[in-house]
Amino acid sequence: MLVLICMHIVIDMTDAMDTTDATDAMPEDTVLIIEPDFSGHRWRYAEWAAHAYVEAGYRCVIVTSPANAGHPLVEAIRAGARPQLEIALVAPPARTSRRGLSSISYVRFHQDFRHAFRVVSRDRSVALVVVPYVDYFFLALPFLGSPFGSTPWVGITMRSNFHHCEVGVKAPRRPLVNALKARLFVRAIRTAGLRTLLTIDPTLTEWWTAIARGHAGRAPRGAAIDYLADPFPDACAAEPALAKARLGLGEGRHVLVYGAITARKGVFELACALAARPGDAHAPTLVIAGAQDEDVRGPLREAVAKLVPAPVVMDRFISGETELDLFSACDAVWLGYKGHYGMSGVLVQAYRFGKPVIATADGLIGWFCRTGELGPVIDDLSAAAINGALDRVLAGPREPLPEGRHLLERNTLGQFKQTLRQTLKQVIA
Repeated sequence: MLVLICMHIVIDMTDAMDTTDATDAMPEDTVLIIEPDFSGHRWRYAEWAAHAYVEAGYRCVIVTSPANAGHPLVEAIRAGARPQLEIALVAPPARTSRRGLSSISYVRFHQDFRHAFRVVSRDRSVALVVVPYVDYFFLALPFLGSPFGSTPWVGITMRSNFHHCEVGVKAPRRPLVNALKARLFVRAIRTAGLRTLLTIDPTLTEWWTAIARGHAGRAPRGAAIDYLADPFPDACAAEPALAKARLGLGEGRHVLVYGAITARKGVFELACALAARPGDAHAPTLVIAGAQDEDVRGPLREAVAKLVPAPVVMDRFISGETELDLFSACDAVWLGYKGHYGMSGVLVQAYRFGKPVIATADGLIGWFCRTGELGPVIDDLSAAAINGALDRVLAGPREPLPEGRHLLERNTLGQFKQTLRQTLKQVIA
């Protein structure tokens, strides 16, 4: 299927190339950060990237979809009215139908980003474009080229997992697909204008280093590939009792499921396991916090309706203050995701607050948690495996990790901003 997609992309390659250049009349001091989707942690990446470059003396424009007009980040930027930080709402280009090449998501997103860049760069000179989630179109770059013309740009990849089986990460074995994606990746790195590819997956830089050893110690030509530690802002945990009171939580232990709530969170399996503990006086309270997908909301309501203790469900956008209270009040964090092989910002948050996790063995979550120091790791989502892990994690306090010992110690907002600002050296050079 991927080969067919590549063939279709080649057909439209000429039409998709961008020749737009910024004007020379204005100082090149604007950074565009283009992110059409503000779900999950993506809006935060856009916000944090903007702060990093504003602090470096650049003006920033966050470009997103009009569908996000009511998002708190958009409202906050508009209310702040700071000349150094603007928001631009750009609708995707008009399409007469979903047939043809636009039906391929890689091509469609490439067109959307090219259109957004052209619209916003008309009245400003752009020094750098930042794409917080480059996986939208990255594998199409060998065929379509840069959507930003000759303007330098930086991308952050969060879903490059073709290399996982080669570096010890538990993931599905798809040798043909992974080999093709690896070839496309190496070609995409050579795209004109791409200065740095940042990855929140430390194993990707490990894989790239191995590729370099196969090329007489030098990586294939192209952009630099650097590790960008998935951040969580520096914050002090609140007093648990006070946090529980503010959230309206009762006594006893609480297990938190946090973030955009989809079936891939493993929340149905967790609810099933908790339902299998009838009459358990020490059963934890399930806390589900985050906006739920439409296709999850009804079934999840039914799945948790008979749980004892009754669950606490917050089906909405979670503010920073509520987030702090949630991670302060709850005793364990659920990371028993399924079909998720990338990094998890929730894992970083749990680590920052010193909360044990119940983690899947799959993907980067399993890779970061593989030693068991962060909490029990489960190989399957059976009720027996989940309840066994719950019993272990809620049995009592665990030994704290020695300071600075775990790789997640680098996952701070300060480190994130510093890494982003270092990309400016590639632009200046």
